[in-house]
Amino acid sequence: MVRVLRPFGRAVTYTRWLHLVMAVVWPSLWLFVEESWWTQAAAAALLALAGLVPAMRLVEGLQARLLLTGHRYDSPHARIVAAPSVTWADRGRTVLWLQARLVAGCVVAMLSVRLPLLSADLVTIALGGDPDVGAWLPSVSHRGWYALLALLPLALLPVVVVWSGRLITALAVRLLGPSPADRLAAMEERTEQLLERTRIARELHDSIGHALTVAVVQAGAARAAGDPAFTDRALGAIEETGRAALEDLERVLAVLRASREPTGGRPTLADAGRLLQSARVSGAKVDAEITGPVESVPGPVSREGYRILQESLTNVLRHAGAVPVRVRVHVLADRLVLAIANPLPAPVPVSGRGSGLRGIRERAALLGGRARTGPDEGDWQVHVELPLS
Repeated sequence: MVRVLRPFGRAVTYTRWLHLVMAVVWPSLWLFVEESWWTQAAAAALLALAGLVPAMRLVEGLQARLLLTGHRYDSPHARIVAAPSVTWADRGRTVLWLQARLVAGCVVAMLSVRLPLLSADLVTIALGGDPDVGAWLPSVSHRGWYALLALLPLALLPVVVVWSGRLITALAVRLLGPSPADRLAAMEERTEQLLERTRIARELHDSIGHALTVAVVQAGAARAAGDPAFTDRALGAIEETGRAALEDLERVLAVLRASREPTGGRPTLADAGRLLQSARVSGAKVDAEITGPVESVPGPVSREGYRILQESLTNVLRHAGAVPVRVRVHVLADRLVLAIANPLPAPVPVSGRGSGLRGIRERAALLGGRARTGPDEGDWQVHVELPLS
């Protein structure tokens, strides 16, 4: 019993009924002009022409979202699209929707009025009256039975309200739901969001991971050295690296606060000097060679190249410590080549594992390049080639 009554406690049951009744208002105005079949046909024809207007799908979608589904008009979870028509198939579905809503609205509005009036007539007959409706009613031995029959239209009215609302909602999902073009656009938007989240995760991993590695190495070296001058230099390096990490963190957080990050604020290979200096201060003997016009490297390639170099130096400090590091950055005519090599630590790491190495390969693949990481002739090498076009 509770399950049967549950729909009547939901606001969407009544907003669906309202949505259907509203569809009859505009065509009903034509009855004031002339009550004939051609006026109603003209109203239906004009309604069909209105469905061909792209904005009509947006208007109907917003109404259906708000009144039929119970969601907010701007809810991303609604199964009804609130966007203008793009293709003729969208326009055709909108026309069908308007005509179906008009027919269903007329039927529901008529029943919503006729059923209570029928119950009132039955009660009138039971009390001794003789309205016109009694002509087609079956004769009974006692007029009091008409009072019991009066309950049937009142019981049928809630059924009409609930089931007409469910049927029109299902029809709205079918006709105003996402088209193949809408599904493709939603998939592309979802893909962009996932790529953005992946990029944010990489930014945090590379920047914060590098800063923490440098801080740990410097703090450990300062404690082992016991030299006030060395400790002072170590604290300076930790301070500089931490400040740079905070700047990178602010850039990443800006992505979460805004729809797009100002890419010009992200570090590029032109800022590689601070990475090399940070590694040197941490004890690594960095032999760096940068050739070619680094400033002319396209922005996306230069930014990703900076992050690849940062992750490579972080891995050296984290896994090998203060060892000689050979860094080669070559800007060629058609590609950027990054090569970082250091003596293999003991034990030798397994090639290909770790989120940092995976991130290097993913960054290269997204730009159409390739990356190779692993042991090679006694060294651990990272070799990346990124196309400039």
